[in-house]
Amino acid sequence: YSTDFEVHRNWLAITHNLPLSQWYYEATSEWTLDYPPFFAWFEYALSHIAKYFDPQMLVVENLNYTSHATIFFQRLSVIFTDTLFIYAVHECCRCVNGKRAAKDILEKPTFILAVLLLWNFGLLIVDHIHFQYNGFLFGLMLLSVARLCQVNPSNSCALLFAVLLHFKHIYLYVAPAYGIYLLRSYCFTANNADGSLKWRSFSFLHVTLLGLIVCLVSALSLGPFLVLGQLPQVISRLFPFKRGLCHAYWAPNFWALYNAVDKALTILGLKCNFLDGTKISKASMTGGLVQEFQHTVLPSVTPLATLICTFIAILPSVFCLWFKPQGPRGFLQCLVLCALSSFMFGWHVHEKAILLAILPLSLLSIQRAKDAGIYLILATTGHFSLFPLLFTPPELPIKILLMLLFTVYSFSSLKSLFRREKPLLNWLETIYLIQLVPLEIFCEIIFPLTPWKWHFPFVPLLLTSVYCALGITYAWLKLYISVLTERISVRQKAE
Repeated sequence: YSTDFEVHRNWLAITHNLPLSQWYYEATSEWTLDYPPFFAWFEYALSHIAKYFDPQMLVVENLNYTSHATIFFQRLSVIFTDTLFIYAVHECCRCVNGKRAAKDILEKPTFILAVLLLWNFGLLIVDHIHFQYNGFLFGLMLLSVARLCQVNPSNSCALLFAVLLHFKHIYLYVAPAYGIYLLRSYCFTANNADGSLKWRSFSFLHVTLLGLIVCLVSALSLGPFLVLGQLPQVISRLFPFKRGLCHAYWAPNFWALYNAVDKALTILGLKCNFLDGTKISKASMTGGLVQEFQHTVLPSVTPLATLICTFIAILPSVFCLWFKPQGPRGFLQCLVLCALSSFMFGWHVHEKAILLAILPLSLLSIQRAKDAGIYLILATTGHFSLFPLLFTPPELPIKILLMLLFTVYSFSSLKSLFRREKPLLNWLETIYLIQLVPLEIFCEIIFPLTPWKWHFPFVPLLLTSVYCALGITYAWLKLYISVLTERISVRQKAE
């Protein structure tokens, strides 16, 4: 079973048995509570149902406890909470422009979008095979997007996103997109004829309402811990910077490429006697452990450095959103770019965070052929990078079959939707994606049969991470260039 079963079992036990004042101090298990308070209350609510399935799962000291009833309850709770995700997808489909002609319902943009979201391979394996509660969280995000895409950005969008942040703080990745768009399009009620901001249209009432929503939700979530004087402890649990730059399995981002280059330079330096092997740190970044380590040749990366890189990476997208909002489409572009930029340069990024960009990009993929092409690259590469989460032999055919089904549908449906336009991928992009097949064969079939697996067990993970990082980086750059080109074109037409 995935370690996340034990993670959430422990959180059920903590919130059910211990007083609020001990939730963020309890450390009997290594899987301490490190999600915001709303998620802790969510676990508390689930625990009162869980006791009817197996009370033993709610004993804090029962470390690594598993039973059929426990697993059944956890699986069932994920399925039940996914109803919010299904409703959110329905609301997003209502916001889609359905003017594109289609011969039958299977070719309608709304149907394609519904399948791309509801049948998303990454979300399916992460929640329903690996086990997590991402479905209803993405449901909150998509629901906030749907509310924002309605006639006018509303307070309900701000409320939904504020609540979401206090369920899982990873959504801070996309907070700049929400903040800038709501400020620009909701707090300023009119534009000049050329589309520039009319400063006199600033609505103090709307700013006040947004501020009250954020403050009230934050007070409801963090207020009890502020009263108890435990806010610093909660913050330290939410942002554990001592876990190191990369997760045990490197997320396929810029730092995976950075680590790989440092490793290659280290090997080269040792072979050429430029480096002293006795002075190299024993904390290996390829040991598969969550820990801090120092790079050998390249400069070591600090949390502050990743924050600066992330800020610089999202700045152009936020700049475009402020000066040329382009309505909900511009917001979605900025949201995806913020998610991808944070994924590319963030500190201790999990590989599952790529879904934060893939799911909202689904909404753009059915609107323009260029976005559809970027989606196919990002979704295929990002989903493939999740394969190491399912590492047991029985899971191998399952993940390959599910990946093939989703990928074939994605390519065929989007190709059919944009059949009158040029091919969605060029020959180089096609070759890159095809090479995922021999990579998977080597990592899953050939490498385990070689003696290398005993000496270099991290090699399959390293190859998967680095190769996928190239594709995700390419998709990020291509989307950025597309957005900037689109904004420049709009400005030139306006002039």
